[in-house]
Amino acid sequence: MLSILQVNPQDLPAYAIVCGDPRRAEAIARKLTNARELAFAREYRTFVGEYEGVPLAVVSHGVGSSGAAVCFEELIRGGVKTLIRVGTAGSYSTDHPAGSLIVSTAAVRAEGLTHQLVPAGFPAVADSAVTEALYEAALEGGGVVKKGITVSLDVFFSGVVDVPHRQYKQAGVLAVEMEIAALFVVASLRGARAGAIVALDGYADTDLAAEYDPHTDVVAGAVEREIAAALKTVKKLASA
Repeated sequence: MLSILQVNPQDLPAYAIVCGDPRRAEAIARKLTNARELAFAREYRTFVGEYEGVPLAVVSHGVGSSGAAVCFEELIRGGVKTLIRVGTAGSYSTDHPAGSLIVSTAAVRAEGLTHQLVPAGFPAVADSAVTEALYEAALEGGGVVKKGITVSLDVFFSGVVDVPHRQYKQAGVLAVEMEIAALFVVASLRGARAGAIVALDGYADTDLAAEYDPHTDVVAGAVEREIAAALKTVKKLASA
């Protein structure tokens, strides 16, 4: 029994889609056949089922790298070999408005968790095969789709210390979220492969930011497209 997720390793398949919100995990699971819920412990909600014949787990990991890393570690210990994060992020550019999709090729490690796992110079990089399959599947779904570097932060609401959004933007980072760096580093350490796709739900750059509202129809449509891309990617990778 995996102590945190509260699931038996023998119930886990080789592929998993992970997301922050337990409700999103449930929504993804509804797209599977023979879906069943294995456990709901803390923020970690686990479903298993099949997508076009491919066994698949869908698991929520909550908000932030530290808690999410617990989920990734236990899934890999339970036998998962490929993890795909489906999430949301803030944009750094008007070229990528709310409703766009970003496939992360690598993540800036601006959170704290990975610095307690690996040296400062260790990269947080996606698996190339997973990334290319995600990108191709996302393009098929239409809309604005880009791939590039994202940044993972611990902070959501700013305090008295400036969050260096402008620096990341100037360096070519496309979007900011909170868990991808942890996913890529944990997967690298444990011999799994990982990819990530995020739907943009607003602007993180303070010069562009308006009233934050991630619950618009535009964002909901982008989330549906990224879920479809992740499911197609699982099918493609399993058939390779």
